[in-house]
Amino acid sequence: LRHRIVDKMAVLLETTLGDLVVDLYTEERPRACLNFLKLCKIKYYNYCLIHNVQRDFIMQTGDPTGSGRGGESIFCKLYGDQARYFEAENVPRIKHKKKGTISMVNNGNDQHGSQFLITVGENLDYLNGVHTVFGEVTEGMDVLMKINEAFVDKEFCPYQDIRITHTVILEDPFDDPQDLQIPDRSPEPTKEQLDSGRIGADEEIDDSKGKSTAEIEEVSAEKEASTRAILLEMNYCLQDRNLNVYRLEICQMQR
Repeated sequence: LRHRIVDKMAVLLETTLGDLVVDLYTEERPRACLNFLKLCKIKYYNYCLIHNVQRDFIMQTGDPTGSGRGGESIFCKLYGDQARYFEAENVPRIKHKKKGTISMVNNGNDQHGSQFLITVGENLDYLNGVHTVFGEVTEGMDVLMKINEAFVDKEFCPYQDIRITHTVILEDPFDDPQDLQIPDRSPEPTKEQLDSGRIGADEEIDDSKGKSTAEIEEVSAEKEASTRAILLEMNYCLQDRNLNVYRLEICQMQR
């Protein structure tokens, strides 16, 4: 029997490329959804980089350090470092079938913190049973596809910053924990938060300025060749099924 998602709650993720509306599976994944909603509520995700974009596969974010190795659950805020991660919810099983599926990232020990991924490909069966599906993008698929087209380096990090700028909870069925510190308003970003060492999200890039038609075509060809090489490398890694599933290019958080 196909599992039917019966209860959804929504969050608006504002990014530097546009807005995404996410519906959450609060009945099927109560702990993951509570974690995500309360992190949104304390503005934990504000200014997080989308630090990993693999075309037609996944995009990953939710790490305030931007390294892919940071982040912590809402339970850490309440109970200390021993609660940095929480156990994955595996029942009922929900698969990564369609674009826009949102999952908590596995830290390598079947636990989750704050990082999450959103699929930009379909039928990604090798993610099933590893990363925990807890929602889906229901509006803003055009924005998701813009993110999917980002130019990235060999570690799949976009050359130009793409960030979550703000989160808005549209519906939340969970009571706030008693000791949860909720800010009165969204905090301003610090200089350190915005200094990724890359091209800023608000910087305009004009590769054609001062170049001839031939030079513009050469730059374009170089970008396409670089993207093709990255995709070939990614496909090779995905086909190497004899290695552990964590060899997938998703950045795994380290304890």
